Order: sequence, then C-alpha cells, then structure tokens
Amino acid sequence: MPIEVASKRRKVTRPDVVVVDVTSRGPDPWVRFSPFYPHGDIPVPMSPGVTSASVEGVWQALKVFENFDVDPSKLAVTSMKGLKRTVRRFGQVRGHRAGLTGDRLLDYRTARHEIYLPTYRWVLENRLRDEVERLHELVGSADVVLLDYTTNGDPDDLKTPLSHAALIADHVRRFAPAV
Repeated sequence: MPIEVASKRRKVTRPDVVVVDVTSRGPDPWVRFSPFYPHGDIPVPMSPGVTSASVEGVWQALKVFENFDVDPSKLAVTSMKGLKRTVRRFGQVRGHRAGLTGDRLLDYRTARHEIYLPTYRWVLENRLRDEVERLHELVGSADVVLLDYTTNGDPDDLKTPLSHAALIADHVRRFAPAV
C-alpha cells in the first residue's frame, strides 16, 4: 500500500485512505513527528556534547542573520512555541553556522544536508521507532496520507520549505521494521 504526502491546508476527502496529521497540531502520537516536538537529548551536528530538545531548536539555534549570530537558547525550548527566528526581526539570513562555535557558514542547501536531514533522521531512528513501526503497520493494511504544511520532499529544491512528512514517507518506504 502506498504512503503519500498532502498539504494540511487542503482537505483530503478520499474515504479509502488513512489520514495522519504529523504537524505540530496533530494528535498524539503523530505530533511526535513534528520537528518542533521536544524529544530531548538530540545531538547538535558539528557540536560535540551539545544536545537540543527538538529538531527545530537545532535549525533555529544555528541560523545566522545579518544582525544576530547563533542562539543557543533555542536548543532548550520544550514548549513547541517561540522557536522561530525571523528575517523581520533579525535581518537577512546569512546561513547556518557549522556547529554552535563553528567558524564557517553553510549555505541553505548545505545546511539542509549537514544539519536538518541528519538531525531529523536521528530522531526517526532513535526517538520515533514505535511510531515508525505503527506507520509501517498502517501502510501494510491501507493507503496512508501524511499531512504537512508543505509537500516538498526534495532537499535540493530550495524554493519551498522541506516537508518533514516527505522525509517520514521516504523513511517508511526505505526501511522495513525489524522482524
């Protein structure tokens, strides 16, 4: 059975599918797939010994603006709120720092590949094993649609935010549960 990604902004009206909302507003246990969810003790890439509460905490903490550098306080946010750092407030984004104390800035594409993807994959493999297995079971018995605010599953397509639901779908397709 297939697994697809659809926009949460569009109503999925197919009665033949199981709809799973994996956004920060989704129900338990699926909300745990949100990059904002505070799993805790998530390793921060290129920062030995440093951990974050959430994937989004890592992404926002390492973002560098024209007027502000990294913000380590984002690593400790457990409320799923107050994580975003915006251009309106801090100026244009210059890149993401290669680690909290790194001396180089990564461009957007490189940051996706060296920060976001490995961090989210770590969460899938280390914090969401049971939920991933439940998705495998669902996909084994029905068509599944994962809801997200964006549907871009291509890390190299920089025009649109990356969909974590697409990363989940790819993970479920690639890795069968241990038997």
